Amino acid sequence: MGVAGKHYPHHVNPQQDNADTPDTAKPSDERVRRQSWFGHLLNRPEFAAISGTVLVFIIFGFGAGSSGMFNLDGVMNWSQVAAYLGLLAVGACLLMIAGEFDLSIGSMIGFAGMMVALPSVYFHWPLSISILFAFVMSMLLGALNGYLVMRTRLPSFIVTLAFLFILRGLTLALSIMFADRTIISGVGDLAQADPIANTLFHGVALHGMFTWLAHMGIGKLLDSGEPLVPGIPKVIIWWLVLAAIGAFVLAKTRYGNWILAVGGDANAAKNVGVPVKRVKISLFVLTAFCSCLFAVLQVCDIGSAAADRGLQKEFEAIIAAVIGGTLLTGGYGSVVGACFGALIFGVVQIGITYTNVSSDWFRVFLGVMLLIAVLFNHYVRRRVSQAQ
Repeated sequence: MGVAGKHYPHHVNPQQDNADTPDTAKPSDERVRRQSWFGHLLNRPEFAAISGTVLVFIIFGFGAGSSGMFNLDGVMNWSQVAAYLGLLAVGACLLMIAGEFDLSIGSMIGFAGMMVALPSVYFHWPLSISILFAFVMSMLLGALNGYLVMRTRLPSFIVTLAFLFILRGLTLALSIMFADRTIISGVGDLAQADPIANTLFHGVALHGMFTWLAHMGIGKLLDSGEPLVPGIPKVIIWWLVLAAIGAFVLAKTRYGNWILAVGGDANAAKNVGVPVKRVKISLFVLTAFCSCLFAVLQVCDIGSAAADRGLQKEFEAIIAAVIGGTLLTGGYGSVVGACFGALIFGVVQIGITYTNVSSDWFRVFLGVMLLIAVLFNHYVRRRVSQAQ
């Protein structure tokens, strides 16, 4: 063979003949791949959820903007719905990143709400003690969930599905046994009278500021002189705090690295010293804590507990996490993305009531968003795997 008049043996690389070839003429190292800012953005797990949120806001901005959806009271309505789901989505997201599921989230909400209402209404416990009791019971059951998954090595889908039925049935049985009814009222008055419950879980925050804003013309005033929007619902504050902590832990701490490692390859993580069992059990405890926090805020806000509360919330939390970029197979996801997934849920659920579209289409839209998110996440993961 000849190249530019020179002949080389078949086993010699012509590029090696000129040893004095400048470094700039050498081919670039394939191990160093430069990625554009858009490619880097595309590989972020929360990119799809943020893009979907922008799209949803644009759609409802044109379709329902003139109906008051983006007035202060409308914003608080859909923000509150998003915040309740966001509490669950934070816990569900972190657990899914670790490669596990908790299908008992919804039933835990009903159970925890009943654990708040029964002792305080029928046994006259201080409401703050009842709330503490509910948190302890819920987190112990979450630890039991995690322990059984780790001990038996059964899929968490099966174990938590069993607890879905156990907790729902137990909630119904206890409410009938002690109260002879499935709905227990009167918690709202107890929450107002209890200083701890009233400060942390009941009512709204920043009431004085919202009153001042209403008098300044930002927001509406009622005939009584009170603002139409009395303040920020405390569930929104809890959601923002929990989301900030979860996002920081996942991105900036060793425990967050453990979560990602456990979800990516549990055996490899164990071999390098990651406490796999401890991480997973603690995340089951976290999902139980989030469910109980949901229940406590809901019971103090509505003023009652019911045995059927939290129905299908486990699936909504998983949907929010998946829309937010969390893979069903684990090892990849974003707390911020899950929160944007919850925000999409809240905007669509409430926003559709401000339009002429039947609310029956809400589930259709949610299913379409889930499918699009799964396909997009699959595409992103394939891009990432090809780039490695």
